[in-house]
Amino acid sequence: MDKETILTRKRYNRTALFYDWMDSMIKSDLRRELLSGVKGKVLEVGVGTGKNLEFYPSECEVTGIDISPGMLDKAKPRAREAKAYVELKEMDAQQLSFRDNSFDTVIATCVFCSVPDPIKGLREIRRVCKLGGKIILLEHVRSDHQLLGKLMDLMDPLMVRMMGPHINRRTVENVKAAGLHIGDVIDQKPKILKLILATP
Repeated sequence: MDKETILTRKRYNRTALFYDWMDSMIKSDLRRELLSGVKGKVLEVGVGTGKNLEFYPSECEVTGIDISPGMLDKAKPRAREAKAYVELKEMDAQQLSFRDNSFDTVIATCVFCSVPDPIKGLREIRRVCKLGGKIILLEHVRSDHQLLGKLMDLMDPLMVRMMGPHINRRTVENVKAAGLHIGDVIDQKPKILKLILATP
């Protein structure tokens, strides 16, 4: 594990205590909508404190990974209460320990703002997702607005040190660079939150 990845784990162990507040940008109705039709073997990358887990249908088999033991500790009660079968694992998104073509669906919500090498992580989810499978990414990104985008660039180093995530990632471009095939990009509210639907 490289230095930046170790620092990322330390930051999220620290922020685990108040991460649910940080994650409040994603409303329960949106989580429910994203996950209601998910089937089969599912990988959730960056499961965090487990706020998605209650919304998986009972027929799913969910593996949730996170680099932070502190986040996983918060997720455990939610995993026990979920309708679906859930297994939690400590794992780095940049080095997934699963075989190729292991999952029917891969999900990530506000994760690739924090992965030190996001393109490497995105290539990993492409590898483990089955051909014909689905990749669902809900990510906050750098604003397209000229002034706000520059402000996000200026604030990014401070935000990373204080909270953990980069606020100026160009995740749509990173998804393309990783070789994923984008089916749709749907702006949410606020517009810096985007739903990216892709395939391996």
